[in-house]
Formats: sequence, structure tokens, C-alpha cells
Amino acid sequence: MTALVEVRDLAKTFDVSAPWLNRVVERKPRQFVHAVDGVSFDIERGRTLALVGESGCGKSTVARLLVGLYQPTRGSVRFDGQATDAARDAGELRTLRRRMQMIFQDPYASLNPRWKVLDIVGEPLREHGLAQGADALRDEVGRLLQSVGLAAADCEKFPHQFSGGQRQRISIARALATHPEFLVCDEPTSALDVSVQAQVLNIMKDLQRERGLTYLFISHNLAVVRHVSDDVGVMYLGRLVELAPKAELFAHPRHPYTRMLLDAIPDIHMSGRARTPVQGEVPNPLNPPSGCAFHPRCPHANARCSAERPALTVFHGVQVACHAVQEGRI
Repeated sequence: MTALVEVRDLAKTFDVSAPWLNRVVERKPRQFVHAVDGVSFDIERGRTLALVGESGCGKSTVARLLVGLYQPTRGSVRFDGQATDAARDAGELRTLRRRMQMIFQDPYASLNPRWKVLDIVGEPLREHGLAQGADALRDEVGRLLQSVGLAAADCEKFPHQFSGGQRQRISIARALATHPEFLVCDEPTSALDVSVQAQVLNIMKDLQRERGLTYLFISHNLAVVRHVSDDVGVMYLGRLVELAPKAELFAHPRHPYTRMLLDAIPDIHMSGRARTPVQGEVPNPLNPPSGCAFHPRCPHANARCSAERPALTVFHGVQVACHAVQEGRI
């Protein structure tokens, strides 16, 4: 199968320096954060790739780079064989935007509180000229709301009249309005209760089956990832450290960081296996460790790990960036 989304060596650097005068007075250099640093992956049509990792590892930055909210510092994103950079003409870019949509993390912040649901879900329809006239717009918004388990009459309400789970359904309906092929979901259930999370995830799975959608799913919750994904990429400090099919990753995690993340999941079955919860703190991204960024927290680290950064290489059909795995020390 050909990939719908191809990401190659994607990087994003943010300038977080103090104001110029402060730097002159305090004699401080400019400071940069490498939020995403050389990430590459493919997503096949109709499949779900999940990106997981601790807070601050660059997952959400990858999401925003893919839909064009940020411009990459380096690297490329290709969608259905076309580059998505802004140097193209406005018409092509508009068509591309219509085929890619994003669901944001916080349903309390991503919906305009002064707009009715009709305006919120109807905005992309008006913007892309997909509904002609007020009646056609109302009918289409009603259909979209029904497709996510809400009533067509809800279009006359305001966001504050809905629960968190219902608001996130409105966000999904808005994302589906332009009939996209690719949805970027930035932790769409992390602000919701566990019971509501399951409802929203099931709706997303049903929509994927019905419409053949392709998902990039950002999460820090491995239980959620296990439910929705086909492939899983594990990120640490802006880089991919492991990329594998879901079943392989959960059954045979290779990278020490992946093992730590999986060990942190509560053992409901009480299997009695040895567990190593995630230890240590994520390093300061302004001053990352040399070599492999994970080596200060890794029980298998040696001198090579602290000096040389491992590349993401194929190992038994799984992509892993770890010297210990490649040398057979784990």
C-alpha cells in the first residue's frame, strides 16, 4: 500500500531567548528549543498511527506541523504525493487543507463560546463553499451532528450547554464537515472522564470504518493507544525512539523507554511480572544530554550511549534508536 502521509526528517526549532536588551545586560546567548528533531514516518491510507510519550516530547508540535499551523524548520511533509509547504498557489493549498483536519485537545477551549453550534460546525462548510443557502447549511450541520451521536436540534445551542464529551463530539463534527481523508487528533480524550473517553473513541473508530479515514493520534495514555492504533511511534525529547506495529510493540517492546512506559500501566491481571515504573525526570530541553537523550535514565546505558546519538534503524522488522538493542545488550 502507498502511504497517504509521508514525513521525512521533520524538525521544528523555537527561539525562546530573553528580549535583546536583557541578553545584552546579562550577557546571555540566544536560546533555542529543538521541539521536534528529525522525525520520519509514513501513515498508510485507512490506518491509525499513534504517537506517545511524556509531556513535552514534541507530539503536539508534530501534529501542528502536519496540518500547517507551524512551518517546519527542516524536513518535509507529503500528503497523497504532494508537498504541503506554503510556497504553492492558494487554490491548491486550500484543497489540501480541506482534505486534512485537526481535533484539538481541550473541547472547552477549541469552541467559540459566543457562537451557536450551527455557526461552529457550519463555518468550514461556508468557508469552502460546500453548502449553498441557509437551509442546506442547517441540513448538513444536522447530518454531521447525528453522525457523532448528537441531535440535529442541538445546532441552536451554545457550547456551554453541553458536557465535555458532547463538546468534543461537536469538534469531531466540525472536523468532518469538509469530508477530510486525514484527521490529526491531538489528545482528543485527555480532558474527558474515562467513561466518556470510551464513547468518543468508539465514535472515532466507527467513523474511520464508515469513511475510510486515516488518523494521526497523539496521546500519552497507552491504554487509549492500544484501543485505537494500528502502528505506534514512541517519542522522547523531540525524536522517535521506536516505531512498530501495535501488537509487536505491546508484546515485545525493544527500547528501554518503551519498556518503562509499558511498565507504568497498572497491572490489572496481577500477572506478577517484574515492573520498573518510569524513573527520573525528562531532561531540560534547553540543555539536552549528549549522545542518546535517554541515557541519564537508562539502566542499560554505557559510554557509547552518552557520546553517540543512535539512529532510528530497522531491527527485526521494528524501527528502534538504541545502541543497547543494536549491540544485543538487551
